[in-house]
Amino acid sequence: MGDTTPGLVCAHHHLYSTLARGMPPPPVQPTTFMEILEQIWWRLDVALDLDMLRASARLGALEALSCGTTSIIDHHESPSAIEGSLDVIAEACAEVGVRVVCAYGVTDRHGADGARRGLAENERFLRAGGRGFVGVHAAFTCSDDTLAAAAGLAEDLGVGVHVHVAEGAVDAPAAERLAGLARSDWLLVHGVHLTRPLQGTLVHNPRSNMNNSVGYANPRAWSGPVALGTDGIGADMVEEFRLAYARAREADVTADPVQPWGWVQAGWDLVPEARTDLVRWSYDAVDDPWRLAFTTGVRACDVWVGGEQVLRDGHPTRVDPVEVRRQGAEQAGRLFSLL
Repeated sequence: MGDTTPGLVCAHHHLYSTLARGMPPPPVQPTTFMEILEQIWWRLDVALDLDMLRASARLGALEALSCGTTSIIDHHESPSAIEGSLDVIAEACAEVGVRVVCAYGVTDRHGADGARRGLAENERFLRAGGRGFVGVHAAFTCSDDTLAAAAGLAEDLGVGVHVHVAEGAVDAPAAERLAGLARSDWLLVHGVHLTRPLQGTLVHNPRSNMNNSVGYANPRAWSGPVALGTDGIGADMVEEFRLAYARAREADVTADPVQPWGWVQAGWDLVPEARTDLVRWSYDAVDDPWRLAFTTGVRACDVWVGGEQVLRDGHPTRVDPVEVRRQGAEQAGRLFSLL
């Protein structure tokens, strides 16, 4: 029998994107980060409804569980279906047996009313007892007034802000715009083009940054805490750790895997309950970063969340995976028909 660890944490996910795999190609081949957003992700998020979202979140949670990830910090946007969307995500994850910390990404891309509704969804969910942050899409899609409103709401509710920061060069001014707002409980996602340090935890997403060709964030130079996310490309934190190490090594041959494994462990500071979860792995040296960095095929065999076994011999105990995937495929077909 293999080694055990606490449940892993994905510090930045987009569960709404689980259905995106296999989506039709964009009408125009993107050649820049902004074009990727406009031609792919902003077309997809506006097409989502709550049925699609539920199927996407359930499938994403199931895949996380199979990777030993028991907690997801999610960042959500569905401009055509804002109200109640965070409840749908929370309920879908609970059904599978995965912890989730929710946020709705406020933005002015859909006008002042869209920003107001996004703020209201964050407030409604959090005041009703939901676990989460106040979400902001990114500084470059928000006015100063919207950024201030989101920061003020978070402070009023005693939570942090979960925001994409300087992912692409278009958002490089975010450092100056957020300098007077950011606090230590903020999640600053990406940080590739940050021009100055900010308070908060930097969430590094190496696979996504490479996929979008936005550059290297160099998290080893960050003075504050660093955690690891996937930006919606699954929730396999062992694989993301392995890639984070390889990317660090490419940038600096003196880099070792110990620090990237520490970024995985930092997730336990963000979701402390995950420390009480238990994952039994197929490999007997998960606690050795040097060995894990070069060992492929490591999988979760058994998982307990809150004392309940939710994965047994690689099979979920709460849901039928065949049915979850069937519903996912059905809703993906509906989604793709709108793109």
